[in-house]
Amino acid sequence: MENNKYLDKVINSLVRGTKMNYENEKLSTPFGYEPIYFHVSRRDSIFRFLQLGFKKYVANQFGLTEKEIEYVWKEYTTIILNKINNGK
Repeated sequence: MENNKYLDKVINSLVRGTKMNYENEKLSTPFGYEPIYFHVSRRDSIFRFLQLGFKKYVANQFGLTEKEIEYVWKEYTTIILNKINNGK
């Protein structure tokens, strides 16, 4: 992708805006959902649910194309899952 620097900034912004409460296993995103539980047994379903709001948010907020949205989503979820799995 030509504008990877911009997409990396978008990813960093999304990650910074994602708040995790590890004690209560809750996740709050910058794309408009109430805190949701990220318990181990629900992680896959959580990300499928979050993806719906994510696509609309990043398209409107950052003007991303479908291909860019896919890239940002993959990178974002990888980072968030690593944070969940590592507890930080």
